[in-house]
Amino acid sequence: MRDMSHLQNRQTKLIIGIISTFAIGFGALSLWSTYTLHATRAERDQLTLQNDSSAANLDLASSSIAELTDQISMLTIDLEDMTADYEREKQKNDDFEAEYRDIINTVYDLDKLSKTDKELLQKYSKVYFLNENYIPSKLSDIPEEYILAGHAPQEFHSSALSFLEDMLDAAAEDGVDLKVVSAYRSFDTQAQLKGTYLQTYGTGANTFSADQGYSEHQLGTAIDLSDPATGGPYDAFGDTEAYQWLLRHAYRYGFVLSYPEDNEYYVYEPWHWRFVGRDLSRALHRADANFYDWDQRQIDDYLLSIFD
Repeated sequence: MRDMSHLQNRQTKLIIGIISTFAIGFGALSLWSTYTLHATRAERDQLTLQNDSSAANLDLASSSIAELTDQISMLTIDLEDMTADYEREKQKNDDFEAEYRDIINTVYDLDKLSKTDKELLQKYSKVYFLNENYIPSKLSDIPEEYILAGHAPQEFHSSALSFLEDMLDAAAEDGVDLKVVSAYRSFDTQAQLKGTYLQTYGTGANTFSADQGYSEHQLGTAIDLSDPATGGPYDAFGDTEAYQWLLRHAYRYGFVLSYPEDNEYYVYEPWHWRFVGRDLSRALHRADANFYDWDQRQIDDYLLSIFD
């Protein structure tokens, strides 16, 4: 850059020199023209000699100007070459910086992905088994004000809890009273629950209750929701304003309905919602698709951003 500035300064000085030379010559000619109108013959002869000298000086100036013009032309070419070299080097540096940023971002993404539980977007529900030793990385208590009255305290995945709270708060602002009935359930808790259902409903329990290891609740990112009027996870919840609100807005907070009408796994469960992250839930909403409709590899592409 210093070389380019030096060339530009030289070019400027040469241009000033040309302008000054023209000014001197033009001034001399103007002076001669003025005196020839009013001087005596002797004076005119003297002026003629002076004019001849000025003309010679002007010729010399013209020659100098031509040389200066050539120098300016050469300096301009040098400046253009240096500018082109500078632009090439700058582009190389920009390309290197972009490549460096890509590498840093890739390393960051790989590190982030290695710390993200890949089970969180796996398909369960008679598809994929979650063993008895699986426990979410961290669970937090759901604040009491979000729990349906008369139900036990509940836990939810710590990294997803804020999304749940935001959704329930937004519903409340719209005049919809949504409450949590059930959230995280361990392998053993699910086994006990399924055993109770089997005793009561026989094999019919398989249509609405997952075996242990196949329940989304074990992930800590699935919840059963209801409203005070319905009082629990019942089919009647599907006829409520609260359910309609969820259909319109839940995807904005990263939640999807796991078992809509006519699904292949369990009976229609309007109360059962699963957190899958806002990027995936919005993509499913745009495609008018359900979570279990998509191929697992397509779903896994969203794991990196599940808690963003």
